[in-house]
Amino acid sequence: MSPAPDAELDQLFAARDRNHMAPTIAALLSIYEQHPQNPRVLYEVGGAYDTAGEEATALGFYERAMAAGLDGDVRRRCYLQYGSTLRNLGRCDESLAVFARAREEFPDSVALGAFESLTLHAAGRGSMALGSLLTLLADHVHAEELERYKPAIRGNAEYLTSLDSAQQ
Repeated sequence: MSPAPDAELDQLFAARDRNHMAPTIAALLSIYEQHPQNPRVLYEVGGAYDTAGEEATALGFYERAMAAGLDGDVRRRCYLQYGSTLRNLGRCDESLAVFARAREEFPDSVALGAFESLTLHAAGRGSMALGSLLTLLADHVHAEELERYKPAIRGNAEYLTSLDSAQQ
């Protein structure tokens, strides 16, 4: 199996029209026919279907990409999109499980944390969602005016998280 045509995939992604994904999907399916087991190709096809609003189709491609050995930053992005797609389909428990795995592999990912918060909110765990966002803010936003308040922000985050934890 030859390696994925990364430059071609990058060009397709840059040129896509998010409001009219059919040409991008067609081009990606052509690449997919040549590289049906390539993890990045599987991920990009899934992402195109996801953008086109075909979430159920996207899920299968995301799952296959992960199983095929997707790695690095593209794996992190796949986790984010996969978890978000599950949330959008109302499968919040599965989404939370995906984000939990993702956060173990990529503990410093602010993007994963932000989208995990959206799933927590969708799952009816609003206090935990806000608490996790406050923790991200305290851990990753470096603004002089914020520094003195970080202990209070972290304390509030812990309190909010405990509210949802106590209800479960």
